Amino acid sequence: MELRHTIKLIRELSSEIAEIEAEIKKIMDVINSPLLSMPGIGQNLGAMIIAEIGDLSRFDSPDKILAFAGCSPTTYQSGQLYSSHAKMEKRGSRYLRWALLNAAAYVCKWEPTFATYLQKKRSEGKHYYVALSHAAKKLVIVLYHLETTGETYRPTAILS
Repeated sequence: MELRHTIKLIRELSSEIAEIEAEIKKIMDVINSPLLSMPGIGQNLGAMIIAEIGDLSRFDSPDKILAFAGCSPTTYQSGQLYSSHAKMEKRGSRYLRWALLNAAAYVCKWEPTFATYLQKKRSEGKHYYVALSHAAKKLVIVLYHLETTGETYRPTAILS
């Protein structure tokens, strides 16, 4: 009996998830964001990024979006001492930070320009997640450009 009840709950939740994803698709079709032209960013991840950023006119530059997401490096200074090991701030929207880092991972997997950039950072001796955060910063710069100009993604035109 307990197993039947659990299976019933799983089916109900699956149908609700499908319904929500259909609504997200409808909304994203209306928005028609150039963000979705990036290889590796689908409807759900794109919707999460757009929803967390909100009105893009609130941000003057991509750096402000990174700071809002908490992806900018911390600054430690005491007198003449400057820290050489800055960590990620993690002060902003954790959902946007999660979405940007996951989007960067997918984009690095499916887009050769970003894959090369990630590999370059790895060859400099950076840890994978540090290199991924650099790729996320590059991704935010590209996404800001796409959203402000309305262009679709073309790898050679933006990153060269």
